[in-house]
Amino acid sequence: MAEVLIDLRHIFKTYDPDGKAPVPVLNDVSLQVETGEYVAIMGPSGSGKSTLMNIIGCLDLPTAGEFYMGNENVLEKNENDLSDLRNRMIGFVFQNFNLLPRETALENVALPLLYAGMGRKERLEKARAALDAVGLSDRAEFLPTQLSGGQKQRVAIARAMINHPSILLADEPTGALDSASGRQVMELFRELNQQGVTVVMITHAPEIAENADRTIRILDGRIAEGGAEA
Repeated sequence: MAEVLIDLRHIFKTYDPDGKAPVPVLNDVSLQVETGEYVAIMGPSGSGKSTLMNIIGCLDLPTAGEFYMGNENVLEKNENDLSDLRNRMIGFVFQNFNLLPRETALENVALPLLYAGMGRKERLEKARAALDAVGLSDRAEFLPTQLSGGQKQRVAIARAMINHPSILLADEPTGALDSASGRQVMELFRELNQQGVTVVMITHAPEIAENADRTIRILDGRIAEGGAEA
């Protein structure tokens, strides 16, 4: 039996924007994702899926509940510990790519290694290898404005995987892409998953969720289907 890598137990999230009327966003959410799984979290706009993604990605904390990543109790960690956990465990891919416009594809991919304090020669070597792995070695010196949407997303995936994280967390990864580019990105996710990466993908689109091995449906801040351990 595979190890449970992401373990959320009775998660609640409430926002209090004006100090008067708390707004519940997640309501008693429990789900588990095993090491090596490929999971889609699917729901309509306003369902709470983005808030759930931010909590899984250690970008936000729940109002109540328990959260374990591997053997680590996420909610016992301070900000520095959470940052370290994100850098070690999670690679992020976003709908709008989040590439630095004045940096080349190579420099964008190398950016996490710069933050980690790696020397320039070594980090650029690793970034070239990461670009090669996503089929973009010939675009290393291109700026984001010189790349297609699909190429930008593959650069973002190379950047996400540069530290060899255990989890690839993707938020609407095909939302800004045409269908052909979207298929290429889904093929790349499948390859990464077959290499042992745990993939958690947030989407509103059933045809994208079908690429995953399990779909967790969220509606009105609650798990409607698929949250139990696989």
